[in-house]
Amino acid sequence: MVYHPPIEDILFNVRHLSRWDMVGALPCHSHVDQEDAAAVLEAFGRFCSEKVAPLGAAGDRTGARLDGGEITMPEGYAEVYAQFVEMGWQSLAHGQDHGGMGLPRVIGAAATEMLNAADMSFGLCPLLTDGAIEALTVTGSDEQKARYLDKLISGEWSGTMNLTEPQAGSDLGLVRTRAVPNGSGGYAISGTKIFITFGEHGMSRNIIHLVLARTPGAPEGPKGLSLFVVPKFLPSEDGAPGARNAVTCVGVEHKLGVRASPTTVLEFDGATGFLVGEENRGLGYMFVMMTAARFAVGVQGVAIAERACQAALAYARGRVQGRPVNGSSAGAVAIVHHPDVRRMLMRMRALVEGSRALVAATAGWLDLARHGEGDTRAEAHEMAEFLVPLVKGFCTERAVSVVSDSIQVHGGMGFIEETGVARLYRDARILPIYEGTTAIQANDFLGRKVLRDGGRVARRFAAMVADTENALRQADGIALAERLGAARLEFEASLEFLLDVAPDDPDTAYAGSVPFLMLAGTLAAGWQMGRAHLAAHNALDRGEAPAFMKNKIATASFYAHHILPDCAGERVRITAGAPSLMGADL
Repeated sequence: MVYHPPIEDILFNVRHLSRWDMVGALPCHSHVDQEDAAAVLEAFGRFCSEKVAPLGAAGDRTGARLDGGEITMPEGYAEVYAQFVEMGWQSLAHGQDHGGMGLPRVIGAAATEMLNAADMSFGLCPLLTDGAIEALTVTGSDEQKARYLDKLISGEWSGTMNLTEPQAGSDLGLVRTRAVPNGSGGYAISGTKIFITFGEHGMSRNIIHLVLARTPGAPEGPKGLSLFVVPKFLPSEDGAPGARNAVTCVGVEHKLGVRASPTTVLEFDGATGFLVGEENRGLGYMFVMMTAARFAVGVQGVAIAERACQAALAYARGRVQGRPVNGSSAGAVAIVHHPDVRRMLMRMRALVEGSRALVAATAGWLDLARHGEGDTRAEAHEMAEFLVPLVKGFCTERAVSVVSDSIQVHGGMGFIEETGVARLYRDARILPIYEGTTAIQANDFLGRKVLRDGGRVARRFAAMVADTENALRQADGIALAERLGAARLEFEASLEFLLDVAPDDPDTAYAGSVPFLMLAGTLAAGWQMGRAHLAAHNALDRGEAPAFMKNKIATASFYAHHILPDCAGERVRITAGAPSLMGADL
């Protein structure tokens, strides 16, 4: 499969959906204009298609292998990673104070999409490093920032997140890893961590592990967890990697997909670690990294769905099979002309573009939440918190659906490994699971983002959707406005139902949490497609890129008629589905 970075659509979203006027005016981004951003993304897209994408098939066949505590990466990965570092790609969306380019988050998200579309196994290493950078930037001491951030932002060192243990998966209160003061300002870290992505790999000169552990006398449960930075090699005074720390890779998982990405078991045997922030606040600190990672996993969903969509369209254009049902040809035609193949292709395109639009909009809110001031910052923080679970839950679930449709378009050839779409399906299946399953996102969304404030931010979200509906009615988008309005009403009715029943009947409320997450995600992506329709309509009036803009309007219309109606079904599941769900004998 050949990967073509969707630069035109990415830049459309950057210009029109990411609130660039506000984000670009922030002091930390004032040195960047859209032309600079476009040039960076075009260059990075070429790197992804020419250097990273060719790794995928062989990496999937070979996988990462463990030998004597060391990981052997598939052929080519270390060389391409070295080029990735040399060209400074890790630094795109990180602060200039530590060597980053200081580009807005929407540019970083676009780069993450292209890298993971090229090869998700390769993309996971920079993704975890981004999370470590985020955590240390927000919670690290000045000394820790000076010691680690420059090397992490350059990509010379990579980062990991160490939460899960054999007995502590989603319930982190069960973490047993111990951290005992060692008398020299650090801690001795002992315990076993599992499912550690790129916990060992040999491509970077050092690996900086962020580890949740429990200090002596700490409270039981999640409130007793602290966060530690544990380098693979302890940095010497000049910052170079020094003595090997007591961290050993004792296992690597054999997985359904992303096989070239080592998922490791790490043993900490009195390893030297350094406290990040205050004791017993580690879970809160780690949530900074987890929020960044969850957003990035949603971006991975867009990436894998885009790659599957490209593969399906290329196959459908070239596969000649069957006469057209309208009798327009006596002979067989390319299957792209058959109505149901077109339905699948358009559904794939609409879900990809809707998900990408949702990511771009959320990236803008995240930037304003981090760097804005006053009321703007507070309002942006609330909206970003509301949207990130939707990016993670909706974009990943829909990615699995899109890749499944791609296999269907390929027919029997989609089930054959040589076409490559089977690999995409295997890779995509982890997305609704890691960094918090869809159910965990839904519980967080309902409990912390909706019920906790009595639905205040949810109603604000619905009001913004209504504003877009009104604008559409003035811009030749009446049909889209009607479908968007109908979906919004389903959301509002579901919201009021959940607010009403949750205090006295939490089982009924949480029985509808995943349908509510998917309803909100479908509506949020539809809202962004409505905004995209408006931008495309205005661009057409100016005579800009008519072919692209007409396609964008057509895709937004398809989303309105074929995807937004899903919201009605989700409302039924939310408001009437609990008795049959909770009453069943399992």
